[in-house]
Amino acid sequence: MRVLVIETFRNGDPKPVYKRFAERGRSLPDGVTYVDSLVAEDGARCFQLMDCDDAAQLQPWIAGWADLADFEVIPVIDSATAVRRFGDASL
Repeated sequence: MRVLVIETFRNGDPKPVYKRFAERGRSLPDGVTYVDSLVAEDGARCFQLMDCDDAAQLQPWIAGWADLADFEVIPVIDSATAVRRFGDASL
């Protein structure tokens, strides 16, 4: 499954996150694969795309970063799948 993780950095400050990342790496659990990420222009949030079998696999990773950011986990599908699932065939 593909999961969008929205990290909101504490106090809007990404520096502690990037410092830890430089020291420890991403620290993902087994079975979770980083795909890509985007960062809000103001640096206050990061939007990470991950692959895993179950979103619960992200919990150890979230726990390891929870002192620096709040997390929202959203299972997502690609546009082609959305069209097949939700599209109106009559259009």
